[in-house]
Amino acid sequence: TGLSKAALGKQSGISEVYLHQLFSGCRFPSRNRLLCVCFGLGASVEDAQDLLRQARHAPLYTRDRRDAIILYGLSHSMTLFQINDKLFTEKLDTLC
Repeated sequence: TGLSKAALGKQSGISEVYLHQLFSGCRFPSRNRLLCVCFGLGASVEDAQDLLRQARHAPLYTRDRRDAIILYGLSHSMTLFQINDKLFTEKLDTLC
C-alpha cells in the first residue's frame, strides 16, 4: 500500500516495534490486533476476512453484534478510532 510502518502504527494503534515483529513472523497477532491492522490499512471486508482465515482466526460473523459493527466499519472505510468509539458507545469491547 506504500504506507510506512510509522503511519500504519499510528492508524492501527499498534507500535512500530510490534508491527516489525508481526511482519517478520516473530509475532502471532490476536484477532483484535489483526483487525486493528486491517483498519490501519483501510482493508476491505474481503481482505480482512482473508487475513483472519490465513491467521487461523474466526471470520467476522454478521449475526454477532460486535462483528456486525466491525463489518460495517470496514465496508464504510471508517477509522479505527471511529469503530472503537462505536463499540464503546454500544458497551462492547473495543479492538485495541
